[in-house]
Amino acid sequence: MSENKMKIPYKIYLSENEIPKQWYNLRADMKNKPAPLLNPGTGKPLTAEEMSGIFCKELVDQELDDTTPYIDIPQEIQDFYKMYRPSPLVRAYCLEKALDTPAKIYYKFEGNNTSGSHKLNSAIAQAYYAKKQGLKGVTTETGAGQWGTALSMACAYLGLDLKVYMVKVSYEQKPFRREVMRTYGAEVTPSPSTTTEVGKKILAEFPNTTGSLGCAISEAVEAAVTNDGYRYVLGSVLNQVLLHQSVIGLETKAALDKYNIKPDMIIGCAGGGSNLGGLIAPFMGEKLRGEADYQIIAVEPASCPSFTRGTYAYDFCDTGMICPLAKMYTLGSSFIPSANHAGGLRFHGMSTTLSQLYDDKLMEARAVEQTSVFEAAEQFARVEGILPAPESSHAIRVAIDEALKCKETGEEKTIVFGLTGTGYFDMVAYEKFNDGEMSDYIPTDEDIAKSVAKLPKVPGQE
Repeated sequence: MSENKMKIPYKIYLSENEIPKQWYNLRADMKNKPAPLLNPGTGKPLTAEEMSGIFCKELVDQELDDTTPYIDIPQEIQDFYKMYRPSPLVRAYCLEKALDTPAKIYYKFEGNNTSGSHKLNSAIAQAYYAKKQGLKGVTTETGAGQWGTALSMACAYLGLDLKVYMVKVSYEQKPFRREVMRTYGAEVTPSPSTTTEVGKKILAEFPNTTGSLGCAISEAVEAAVTNDGYRYVLGSVLNQVLLHQSVIGLETKAALDKYNIKPDMIIGCAGGGSNLGGLIAPFMGEKLRGEADYQIIAVEPASCPSFTRGTYAYDFCDTGMICPLAKMYTLGSSFIPSANHAGGLRFHGMSTTLSQLYDDKLMEARAVEQTSVFEAAEQFARVEGILPAPESSHAIRVAIDEALKCKETGEEKTIVFGLTGTGYFDMVAYEKFNDGEMSDYIPTDEDIAKSVAKLPKVPGQE
């Protein structure tokens, strides 16, 4: 039955007291748990002691916890969340009208903070645990810059030092994002660089490289383990990050429940998995427990198609091959996306948690070309009044496509997607699109095969 539009406000807000007080650990409800991280030297599961040399101790505990469904959010983090949470769930009435679709479209908007994205949800958590451990600072990588920006805010708030290795092409294309990080006190270095041994090695082999997240991760990890009082933190991929980002999905579900709305499909952009994993967490939990069913769609760039064209195997998380091995859908750690790829979503692999769910066929994935992504971004901006980040626009593209299918069939499906942030630091990409200079590069099978051929030899993995 069609709902009365007047009953559903444009923006559904939760009260401050309804901000989640616990994170939801999706892995606790997974029958098939994500494969463990492996020590690349021994080929055996990484121990907590080994991980503690790279990550903060309490984050290691969260990373390895596959059984605790809910984990308390420390009061200090809850207080920080109150500066920008709860974020609104928006009914896209104007987009629905423009598309002339019977579909009902909702988006969870995570861009209402200075960092401009959802990344702050995990940045403050990881910085908090580093501060609690008594560390001097942390190191990290960043692709398009959202994670580096968020972490620089969190570190400034807590008085921590921060060293950021930013993918070189983004460092050059997004100078304003870089300057926001520096304004918050971060030291930002284009990667690969000559400041680390692994950076020098990568530059010697690929002197003209534009960089990749894999390269930047290698440098950030080396910087952490060679500087006393530092640990490495990561903005996506890891189980701990998906845990922190579950606040997105928990708020989304609570807002929908207020109006007895049950979505038919949930759509999120996918690079390493932080936004997608956070958005779908409670819905996937219901699906795993047999309480409800949803169509869950991961949307990735055709230029970096980990899910749709990758191999499910153990691989290094970094190009320098110094990080632990993770079983994930991967294009190979040496894969470097084309420099004309305008947004983030540049990681060669995918979260082990999401990779397991995808392999179990509990969710699907689609790859979209960037010109069609920016067409969707501009259409959305013109009718909904928000300039979306290129990453979020992958989800917008598929949400529009699905809404148009509903127009053809007459189905009144309810679509929910994640709007991870704003695109105000991505104007070079928008300029290229508006000037007709943006192109679609899709890696060939040969490109991917060449990278996948270098996958590490792991017992039981052919």
